[in-house]
Amino acid sequence: MSQVRKKRREAFLLGNEAVVEGALAAGCSFYAGYPITPSTEIMETMAKRLPQLSDGVFIQMEDEIASMGAVIGASLAGRKAMTATSGPGFSLMQEQIGYAAMTETPLVLVNVMRGGTSTGLPTSPGQGDVQQARWGAHGDHPILVLAASDVPECLEMTVTAFNFAEKYRTPVILLLDEITAHTREKISLPEPGDFEIFSRLVPTMPPEWYKPYEETLRGVPPMPPIGKGYRFHVTGLTHDLQGFPTSRPEEVKALVERQFRKIDRFFHDVQLVEHVATDDAEVLVVAYGCVARSARLAVRQAREAGAKAGLLILKTLFPFPRIHVEKLMRACRLVVVPELNVGQISREVKRVNEGHTTVRTINRVDGLIITPSQILKEIS
Repeated sequence: MSQVRKKRREAFLLGNEAVVEGALAAGCSFYAGYPITPSTEIMETMAKRLPQLSDGVFIQMEDEIASMGAVIGASLAGRKAMTATSGPGFSLMQEQIGYAAMTETPLVLVNVMRGGTSTGLPTSPGQGDVQQARWGAHGDHPILVLAASDVPECLEMTVTAFNFAEKYRTPVILLLDEITAHTREKISLPEPGDFEIFSRLVPTMPPEWYKPYEETLRGVPPMPPIGKGYRFHVTGLTHDLQGFPTSRPEEVKALVERQFRKIDRFFHDVQLVEHVATDDAEVLVVAYGCVARSARLAVRQAREAGAKAGLLILKTLFPFPRIHVEKLMRACRLVVVPELNVGQISREVKRVNEGHTTVRTINRVDGLIITPSQILKEIS
């Protein structure tokens, strides 16, 4: 007897709503946040969906600083936790991002970028937070910064963000922009088993043997939930293997180097890109976010006109996927980097170029999108 294939669930969602679906699929059970345009739909949808779960917790905090503090605390207690914000809220969260990096606390922070500095253009798209996402918190620390360019990718990259956070014990920042967040598309909702889901390693040794920041083969120490019998001291100060503050140079050096090494070892895992017609490309477009959608159409139109154009969509912004970019640059006569800022990823592209090819930028900061025709003009 033939089996009837189960029809997949479909929904017509905003990018922000797809983020929530991805978070729930990844096992998120805690959200703390504060509303701010254009990320508010993430919080509103979480406020509806999380209380429907047996262990789901949603809290509206008094501000973005408190939101990050609550998310860090929930993660330390064993929850998969996230928050979302935009513009000024992202600036307010930087100190706590640094704290999460130093304490190696896994969490996901979605920043829906908008236009302008300060309160700027709250309802218009921008991509001006790219370098802030990498360097906003002070000091030397690794951070993973991802980006999504369409609604299905909002779901997919949110799952990826949680997996990376749990796998590497680190905060992960997912960047959207106002266009991606507020575009509505039909997508298939995930079923159990569609995604491989990672959860943090927990210690298996007796509590008296546990060292919370001990070196491991992967560089990622196991992390028990606070209150489950394991001694786990947490501080933003540089700390020794037991988690207690130290200023001994050899211990400080070992801590910082291990934190970087746990990411550096796995560049092949965390540096995600999508290739579009790059096999024989002579002109390459490097794009991310909503601009990647314009670039996809522009490259297709250029191909139809006979130009050997290709597109590299960056899903990971940091660590910057140098190996992918550099390989293509060596084969291309021209690289075009369109962005809704004055040049932030293009700065990284130029850094790795080393004179191999010509790099041209398309920059827009007036609150409007970069159109396919603008990109086509530069690559034809």
